[in-house]
Amino acid sequence: MDLIVLIGSGAVGKMTVGQELMKITDFRLFHNHMMIEPVIEIFGKFNGAVVSKLRETIMDEFLKTKYQGMIFTFMWAFDMKEDWDYIASVARKFEETGGTVYYVELVADRAVRLERNKTENRLRNKASKRDLAISEDRIIREETKYRIVSNEGEIPFANYMKIDNTNLEPDVVAKMIKDNFNLPDVSTTELENKVILEEVREDEVEQLHSLQVDSFMPLYEKYHDDLSPAIESVGRVREKVNDENRTFYFIVKDGARVGGVCTSYGRVNNDNGFTIDKNVVYISPIFVHPKYQNLHIGQVAIKKLFDMYNGVKIWKLWTILEEEGNCHFYEKCGFVKTGEVQKIKDDMSLVEYER
Repeated sequence: MDLIVLIGSGAVGKMTVGQELMKITDFRLFHNHMMIEPVIEIFGKFNGAVVSKLRETIMDEFLKTKYQGMIFTFMWAFDMKEDWDYIASVARKFEETGGTVYYVELVADRAVRLERNKTENRLRNKASKRDLAISEDRIIREETKYRIVSNEGEIPFANYMKIDNTNLEPDVVAKMIKDNFNLPDVSTTELENKVILEEVREDEVEQLHSLQVDSFMPLYEKYHDDLSPAIESVGRVREKVNDENRTFYFIVKDGARVGGVCTSYGRVNNDNGFTIDKNVVYISPIFVHPKYQNLHIGQVAIKKLFDMYNGVKIWKLWTILEEEGNCHFYEKCGFVKTGEVQKIKDDMSLVEYER
């Protein structure tokens, strides 16, 4: 896992730049005051030992996630050996996973930083800064007691950049960082944490049916095909839910049921009828309610199916050939056309996909 260390003096904009960087990359922000503020609130004062323990726990647990990396903010006193040692220990955690550590130093004029010290975003996230007289005096004390701007050539790391953000907006600085280090775009990792597949019970069939009808009705109104799940009866959906070879799931996001997906194993015909082939799984149907579409929920649902059925060798599904968006969606999920096409109507055909 990768790590971005945002370095700089008080109120230089580390947290705000980190917030913007989180919006355009697959990195999550862990700014310094996320641990400092709760400790002050509970203990009534700053307790460095407790803050350090909490940081360690957060980082160790975060390393178990699927994110590309973490953004960590730190006011580094370059004349203090213990700060060099601490950053080295943090970097080592991430490098030991095979990750890369990036160092970004922000510098800005004191007058600008004192103005930033008053911003709503800073005061909302950092309660200990709300006494402006004290927090301003602390900024001045810190930069006179410690050397918190690096000397030219002092930072030895290959992945290092210094940015004077005196006159730059946070989103501009974030893009500079992303472009300079060629950081990956936002992925579906965060959404994966919010979406689960929940097996449908027999007594939940009517809710499933309602979701299915609402989801497929726009396509039915376009093609008026007799095979549409939009006109499937509650009874037929109940049969599918109760079929031993099928498993129907609700797609759940943030606790709300937003769609559904059904899987079934392949069948191999033989003299006795057929046998189940658990190397092959069909997806039919899969749907997301219109008000939740275009949010990558379907993509995440399919990815979760792949994880759940990780021994499956072949995945199959059918979709409407004329619906280019649907075809593109499945191709983005790794499916390819098999060449099998079934003509349903003059203006509608079904095409088979396989992965």
